[in-house]
Amino acid sequence: MPNDVYEAELFRLQTELVALQEWVKETGARIVIIFEGRDAAGKGGTIKRLAEYLNPRVVRTVALPAPTERERGQWYYQRYVQHLPTKGEIVLFDRSWYNRAGVETVMGFCTPAEHTLFLRQTPIFENMLMDDGIILRKYWFSVSDGEQLRRFRARLNDPVRQWKLSPMDLESLYRWEDYSRAKDQMMVHTDTKASPWYIVESDIKKHARLNMLSHLLSSIDYHRVDRPSVAIPKKRPGGNYIRPSRDLATYVPDHVSQLLGDPS
Repeated sequence: MPNDVYEAELFRLQTELVALQEWVKETGARIVIIFEGRDAAGKGGTIKRLAEYLNPRVVRTVALPAPTERERGQWYYQRYVQHLPTKGEIVLFDRSWYNRAGVETVMGFCTPAEHTLFLRQTPIFENMLMDDGIILRKYWFSVSDGEQLRRFRARLNDPVRQWKLSPMDLESLYRWEDYSRAKDQMMVHTDTKASPWYIVESDIKKHARLNMLSHLLSSIDYHRVDRPSVAIPKKRPGGNYIRPSRDLATYVPDHVSQLLGDPS
């Protein structure tokens, strides 16, 4: 896809996302969007483009760390429930309660009994959310083993993306089939008619972003909300304010002038 075509369509979709946001604020709707998939599948990049122009007071991204000792003693869903949206909010889960169906079961962080209970309870839990009026969308980003390996290698020597490469990420390379089996089992139990999984082919990141955002917008029956008109004067109305001397304040050094070699 030519980059200009991608950028134009991405901006059009982002414009529609702003309209969706305003509808959510106006109507008090609550939306939960779950992003799941293998490591380096493109979830983070898609979330970044989705939220780029949206109000962080309306659209929140939730990316929880490993549970604390206290959280491990709670009802499994408890630490996720506290991040659910109130009226007029959209919450993006960068990984979610489905950790139990993936990394926790593959790496042995939960017991087989806990995993089985999760598969049985999750459709019930999600039905409770939807019965209460929450709009729930679940996206699985599917990346091939070869493309995942290429992305890991690209991160290895990238100084601004090295933090994305952890020992747990590398472990996923050696446990590819285990993760595949866990994902298949998860789908059998949680891909329901009421709350389906939507698969996003993500070997080509730009295609994945456009496909996911387009589907999300098409799946929600929103409408444009009239915004109040705002009149901006040609110039600021005058007054008698006198700005204090610059000598009384501490300014950030002009780093740009140093880069450009400006002697002033």
